[in-house]
Amino acid sequence: MATISTANFKNGMGIIIDGKIYTIVEFQHVKPGKGAAFVRTKVRDVKTGRVNDLTFRSGEKFEDVRIETKEMQYLYNDGTNFIFMNTETFEQLEIPAEVIGDKEQWLKENDIVLIQFAGDELIGVEPPMFVELEITETEPGFKGDTVQGGSKPATLETGAVIQVPMFVDQGDIVKVDTRDGKYITRV
Repeated sequence: MATISTANFKNGMGIIIDGKIYTIVEFQHVKPGKGAAFVRTKVRDVKTGRVNDLTFRSGEKFEDVRIETKEMQYLYNDGTNFIFMNTETFEQLEIPAEVIGDKEQWLKENDIVLIQFAGDELIGVEPPMFVELEITETEPGFKGDTVQGGSKPATLETGAVIQVPMFVDQGDIVKVDTRDGKYITRV
């Protein structure tokens, strides 16, 4: 792997710090009036998603990691693995359920997802930003409840539970933001 200096930092770039892969969220070169220059950065751990604030001496070197994103189609879940297919080469990729984690609730068969690789290592699966899912279970709304803008829990076809307005009923298709699990609109 190539080494990279703090002078060549770019947002979104992958680097290795203490054996862990991070992506640079943002950085700032600081040259104080007294003392040596340094680089203040925010980096995201690609495994946990946690963002850390780190400071490096100007000119410090790190290993560079090429992070690739591939679009793949989610096919099905066989109980232990999630099966994805490359839509260009039709190659299939099995990803263990532990790697998918809580993003499983936003995966619907035949949806296109983004799969990230650092070199040959799988580092993450990103569902579409918005998904349209059917409500399989929710309490019926009552006439007059819509004025106050209340909400009620609803179970979606993937098993996710979200808060929806009172007028939404079982069998409706709703659009959901997968970043925060919020109801957007009825489709």
